[in-house]
Amino acid sequence: MAKDEYEGMPGVVGIRIDDRLIHGQVVAYWSNSLQLTRIMVANDEVAVDDMRKTVLRMAVPAGIKSSIIPVERAAKQILEGKYAGQRVFLIVNSPADILRLIDYGLPIKKFNVGNLGGKEDTKPIKKYVNVTDEQMKQFRELLDRGIEITTQLVPQDPVTHLTDYLDK
Repeated sequence: MAKDEYEGMPGVVGIRIDDRLIHGQVVAYWSNSLQLTRIMVANDEVAVDDMRKTVLRMAVPAGIKSSIIPVERAAKQILEGKYAGQRVFLIVNSPADILRLIDYGLPIKKFNVGNLGGKEDTKPIKKYVNVTDEQMKQFRELLDRGIEITTQLVPQDPVTHLTDYLDK
């Protein structure tokens, strides 16, 4: 990854949307590939759900720290440089959270979409990426803002771009 992709976000080495948040692919592949020292989940609902936080923290490998915090707090702490010198993988579960992080001042230029599971009100746009109409609007807004959106399940997969799958 180019050094300037996460400029202005000290410590951040990757940003991902994955509705599973912390799980096997993040733990087994991304944490090693990016040599993570911290996995951060930025999500308001999970941040106040002690049971979910406990389950997610159990998946974090030994030697890697975790933060499971609200979106606004994540943006504030990253901008304050709290994670400078660390290798942080920032995970959210929706494009709405990415938009909120940007609205709170994070200069996001690029992020990866991992898994968005199929639910009743979603339609598949790529294997493992299923979106609601609202999420599609949010992705289009992010693209209109000039943000690069890649789709890659694990680091060994070829990098593709969300624009390759829209309107198919």
